Amino acid sequence: MSLRGTSAGACAMLLLSCAVSLPAQLPAQPAPLHSAPLELIHDKPYVQVLINGKGPFRFVIDTGTGAEALITPELADQLALPAAGQVRLSDPSRQGQQRTQLVLIHSLTVAGVEFTAVKAMRHTLAGQDAASQSGPTQDGFGAVGSCQGLLGFTLFRDYLLTLDYPNRRLTLTAGALEPDAGPDQQRSIVAFRMPDGVPIARLDIGGLAVDALLDTGGDGLSLPEKVASQLRFAIDPTPFANGQSLSTRFQVKAGKLAADVRLGRYTFPKPFVEINPAFPLANFGSCPLQKFSLTFDQKSLLVRFDASRSRFNLGATPTAIRLANMPPEKPPVPGLVPMG
Repeated sequence: MSLRGTSAGACAMLLLSCAVSLPAQLPAQPAPLHSAPLELIHDKPYVQVLINGKGPFRFVIDTGTGAEALITPELADQLALPAAGQVRLSDPSRQGQQRTQLVLIHSLTVAGVEFTAVKAMRHTLAGQDAASQSGPTQDGFGAVGSCQGLLGFTLFRDYLLTLDYPNRRLTLTAGALEPDAGPDQQRSIVAFRMPDGVPIARLDIGGLAVDALLDTGGDGLSLPEKVASQLRFAIDPTPFANGQSLSTRFQVKAGKLAADVRLGRYTFPKPFVEINPAFPLANFGSCPLQKFSLTFDQKSLLVRFDASRSRFNLGATPTAIRLANMPPEKPPVPGLVPMG
């Protein structure tokens, strides 16, 4: 519309009418939230995933793995996943390496979020995660304790990843964490670094600063021998279990510290710890982590710990006892009734 020859008053009227006709500004919409149930099996977090639209399959969430994903050879073959090169697989001891094949997952969906072009390591799972890998049943899960793969930490690089252990929920959303102000002892948001694609935060153990891997795929609170030798123990370390990595076998000891372990504002008074001779870093595993709802922000390198209290007891790490050559279990005689 031309305004030539229009009076100043008419221009003012026209501008006013235009301003009035503008729509009201809409309030900012909250970031979409995607959520899914968490299963805890052997104290580790598992979720259902869809792969190329098939499933669901049970995968463990392992923040101690820097790769995007790992999938068992059985499931990779079942889904006919194409090869996508090779990668070197190593453990934290740096003493041994293996080459393993990568496969391409065109679509991996968890909590309603689709990740595309995911390169997953084709490799068997170890330990309790490998309790049953015979394939999924009709519900997609397979036998109790079965696991068909692993979701690594870097898969979630573009999201806030929340693992809410108390409420058994996984949440993915957009956004960012802001650092806490004040001294370290009052912070619920803690900085971490990730030199190998895994989160490493700082623990305070009796005044000694100790770097620890925040590892949902780990077990208890494990310390390297070099760190343990600098600490006092209320109960001296004794042999606890046998461990194995890609390169070596070793004996794990366990003992009760004489000092408290602190992570931000949270304290574990004089906890039981494992002593690991093979790995150079402490490992803050799923047993202590399950006290919290924790949110990782990989872009800001921050993790928030939420809990209903600030002090937690941490006993010896529970381990599944397996007997070799155990006779098959027989059902009780129907006429026998337990009493007392």
